[in-house]
Amino acid sequence: MVEAVFAGSAAGPEGYPAGALPEVAFVGRSNVGKSSLINALLNRKGLAKTSGAPGKTRLINFFRVNGRLHLVDLPGYGFARVPKGEQRAWRHRIETYLRGREPLKLVVVLVDIRHPLAESDRQMVDWLAHFRRPCLVVATKRDKLSRARAVDAARGLGRETGTPVLAVSAHKREGLAALWDALKTALGEAA
Repeated sequence: MVEAVFAGSAAGPEGYPAGALPEVAFVGRSNVGKSSLINALLNRKGLAKTSGAPGKTRLINFFRVNGRLHLVDLPGYGFARVPKGEQRAWRHRIETYLRGREPLKLVVVLVDIRHPLAESDRQMVDWLAHFRRPCLVVATKRDKLSRARAVDAARGLGRETGTPVLAVSAHKREGLAALWDALKTALGEAA
């Protein structure tokens, strides 16, 4: 059983949780389903706030899991309907966190399985590689395609990113066990 609690929100390093619990950050476009996937992984409705409108997550949100690690919901990038200045602030928050956060052990880059890799997603994967941050690419919304099309789409995204892509559905709870296994492998005993 997973015990998960909201551990706080932060606009910058001064608000990050103290201590050295390992962290897994979830990043992706504004409508890719980061918060929904975190809720599905933790088997908790509404822990991470979701919305039908892109851009609900504006701060960095930390969720403590079993007292052993944090799952981190980062603001989205892409086409949220907010002023450009706010989008720049989100980008700065994301980059500051990803570059300097010592307990960060893995970045899960979420992409929409229904679409080719967006330039912003490609830039994120390249940026993480440049700064030597381990990443796992996960394709969300697997339930929106037939099983065969989802397999083909995940393979295509894998070719585009140069890394295997795990396909999941928060709505149908598909692929969550495989994602937990990947997180456990990346984190070792902490998971």
